[in-house]
Amino acid sequence: MSGPVLAPSLAGVQPSRIRELANVAFGMEGVLRLQFGESNLPTPDYIVAAVNRAIADGYTFYTENAGLPSLRAALAAKYAQLHQVALDPAREILVTASGVQALNVSIRCVIDYGDEALVLSPNWPNGSAIVEMFGARAREIPLVRQGSRFTIDFDSLTAALSPRTRLLIYTSPSNPLGWVATVAEQQALLDFCRGHNLWLLADEVYERLYFGGPVAPSILRLCSREDAVIVVQSFSKSYRMTGWRLGWVVSRADLVGKGSQLNEFIVSHAPSMIQKAGETALAQGDDEIAGMVELFHERMSFCYDALSRVERISLPKPEGAFYLFPQIAGVTDSFQFALKLLQEEKVAVAPGNAFGNGGEGAIRICYAPGLEVLQPAMERFVRFVERM
Repeated sequence: MSGPVLAPSLAGVQPSRIRELANVAFGMEGVLRLQFGESNLPTPDYIVAAVNRAIADGYTFYTENAGLPSLRAALAAKYAQLHQVALDPAREILVTASGVQALNVSIRCVIDYGDEALVLSPNWPNGSAIVEMFGARAREIPLVRQGSRFTIDFDSLTAALSPRTRLLIYTSPSNPLGWVATVAEQQALLDFCRGHNLWLLADEVYERLYFGGPVAPSILRLCSREDAVIVVQSFSKSYRMTGWRLGWVVSRADLVGKGSQLNEFIVSHAPSMIQKAGETALAQGDDEIAGMVELFHERMSFCYDALSRVERISLPKPEGAFYLFPQIAGVTDSFQFALKLLQEEKVAVAPGNAFGNGGEGAIRICYAPGLEVLQPAMERFVRFVERM
């Protein structure tokens, strides 16, 4: 192809291997789909009613770049309720058009071309990809399996530091591991970043999908409002609003201020009527979330029990989110394993190598769909592994 070429810096941004496999599944009939992070439960009716009401009330015009003041106030009130954290909604909360956009604008605020970020992995690939998209380098540091759970390898984090390191990213509850950082681990991460003058970005999108209580521990409980800490969040998982594309950022006032400016040039703001629906979700969603978490725990237990009986599978029990990440003995190319599983058994999963360093040899299963999908999927999966 002649003429102008694409920006050379984009060569470091690799395509999503989750999407690559999903695109094969889209062309097949009768596939049991466990590859995406999405349940079979629709958005609750009270949220659907709220967006219709907002449209009728005239919420079809521009809003502030940072989001509606009423939504930011509702988010601040929810943090006070769940975490006993006092936030200034005008200066420390930025509404975004999805959790992905929250990641994007946050990383752009602290990363320049040639910088480096440390990423605890295996991890949802978008964080590393966004770092690379901005011409920086993502150095992925695997979590270490110790007994029944994963822990943070601080020696490897220290060894990966360079003069260009600016940021550390982690996800808790974890996609894909289901691991949840303890308060002690969060404090150690905070101390590490303070000691090395780094920004600390916590993806807490799954905080309400936690089997140890109503909400997973947040880094915001430990840090001061002057710490270089960023929390990215989303309405997608807790409120079953995946297609609505609404998220937010909590951070230091300077980052939120600059991020609000950048919103003008990225998306302007999240849709006004969806922001109003978000307010209703925050006000009315707690009981719905509690019931959903109970349902997900039942589905997790069913899948965990089915897979744990297979000799070749090693599987720590998840503490949150809605994923299982079984390691399968003898698998050295998880994409090819997942592709063959799809072709032979019509079960779609996400390959472990899509989640970065430490993910190879595993696959990610989303157990959020109903038992009518999970039961035959586990039967087919176990059958496939046992005949390998």
